Amino acid sequence: MWSVEALSRDLAVGRTSSRELVEQALACIADPSGEGARAFMKVYADSARADADQADRLRKAGIVRSAVDGLPVSVKDLFDVGGDITRAGSKVLASAAPAAKDAPAVAALRAAGAVIVGRSNMVEFAFGAVGTNPHYGTPKNPWDRKTGRVPGGSSSGAAVAVADRMCVMGLGSDTRGSIRQPAALCGIAGFKPTMRRVSRQGAFPLSYTLDSVGPLAGSVACCAAYDAILAGEPDASLPALPARGLRFLLPRSSAIEGLDPQVGTAFEAALGALSRAGAAIVEQKVPAFDRQAEYFRNGGFAAAEAYAIHRRWTSRSGEYDPRVAKRVVLGKDIAGWEYVELGLMRDAYMREIGALMAPFDAFLTPTSPCIAPSIAEAGASDEAYFHWNSRILRNTGLVNFLDGCAATLPCHPPGEAPVGLMVSGVAMSDRHVLAVAHTVEGVLAARA
Repeated sequence: MWSVEALSRDLAVGRTSSRELVEQALACIADPSGEGARAFMKVYADSARADADQADRLRKAGIVRSAVDGLPVSVKDLFDVGGDITRAGSKVLASAAPAAKDAPAVAALRAAGAVIVGRSNMVEFAFGAVGTNPHYGTPKNPWDRKTGRVPGGSSSGAAVAVADRMCVMGLGSDTRGSIRQPAALCGIAGFKPTMRRVSRQGAFPLSYTLDSVGPLAGSVACCAAYDAILAGEPDASLPALPARGLRFLLPRSSAIEGLDPQVGTAFEAALGALSRAGAAIVEQKVPAFDRQAEYFRNGGFAAAEAYAIHRRWTSRSGEYDPRVAKRVVLGKDIAGWEYVELGLMRDAYMREIGALMAPFDAFLTPTSPCIAPSIAEAGASDEAYFHWNSRILRNTGLVNFLDGCAATLPCHPPGEAPVGLMVSGVAMSDRHVLAVAHTVEGVLAARA
C-alpha cells in the first residue's frame, strides 16, 4: 500500500511525479487479472492525467497545495461529482440527472490537489456490511483471492482499491461501520469521524442521523492527513503521544466475546503489546454495549430514514438488490413514538458512555468479530447473508449510535487473515483518537 508521507517525500525530491503515480494507479485498475473492473464503477482516466500534469506543473513552480497534492484517490459512488451521475451502486439511479457540482468533500479533496481516478463500487445505497453488489459485481478481498472472500461493505470498492494500490485513499461513508468494516477485512486503515465534522452534502444518504464521511487508507497517519482536509482543519499533524501513560478502556461486553479464533488471538496479542509498551488497559463492564438489539431493532434509525428516502421508488422495488429492499421496507412500520423513543435512548446512551470514558483516552475492541467469509458462503442464502451481515457490523455500530469517532488499523501478523483493531472515542475527540491510534500503530509495527 502507498503512504502519504513516503509519496510526498518522493514527489518533493523528484523521485516520482504525480503523472507517474496516476499511471501506476490506472494500470492497476485496468489489469485484467486484478479487481479494478469490480472495484470501480467509473474511471476518470483522462481528467486524472490532466489533473496530475497540473499538479506536477505547480510543484515545479514551487506551489504545493497540501501533503496529498498530486496523489491519486477514489470516491465512493454515492458522492456527487460535477457532471456525472451519482448511482449509489444502484440501477434505480442509473438514468438520474448528472450532479450539478462536486460534493463539498470531493471539492475539498480537489482544492488540496488530490487527483480523482474514479468512482468506487459499493453496496447498493450503502445498505450492507458484506460488500456484495449483484448489479455491478463484487470485488474480491485482496487477501486469499483463490477462495474469493467478501471485501466488507458498504465501501467495498474503496477498501480493495487502497489495498491493491489503485489509489492512496478511498473516500467512504460510514453509517454502522461502512468505512471500518471493509478496511478491517481488507487489512488497511479507516477512520469514521464525528458526524458533524465533515460535510455530508452531496452524498446520497442512508441515515440522516448516523451517516458520516471519512477516509480509507494504508495507515492511520494517511487517514489523519485526509481527515484534516475533509474537516477543513489547517493543521494535519498529529501530536506525538508515548504509549506509556495512555489509558484504554477494555469493555467487558459482547463486543469482545464470540470472536473468531484468528481475531481473538490477534486482539489479545495487540493488547499484550500495548501493555508491555506501558499503556494502561482497564477492564470494565459496559452493559450499554450489550443493548444493541434495542438500538437497531427493526433497522433502527437507518431503516426508518431509508424508507423515508426510498418510498418514492416503491413501484421500482424489483430493481433493487432484494437483500437491500428487505431492509428498506423494515422502516415502513416503525411508528412515530418508536422513533422518538429511539432518540431518547440514544441521548441516554451518549451520556452514559461519555461519563464512562472521562478517565480514558479511547476504548479498544476488535473492529469485526470475524475474518472475511467467502463470497459463496455469505451469499448462499438469505439466512447466510443476514447472519454474516449482522456479525460483521456487530461492533462498529456502537460508535455510530454514540455519535463518536473511531479508527481501525490492522493488528494481525503478516500473511495471516486481516484483523482490525478499533480505537474509539466520544464525539469531537477525533484528532486525539487519531493520535492515539497512530501510537498504537507504531507499537504494533515494532513487534515485527
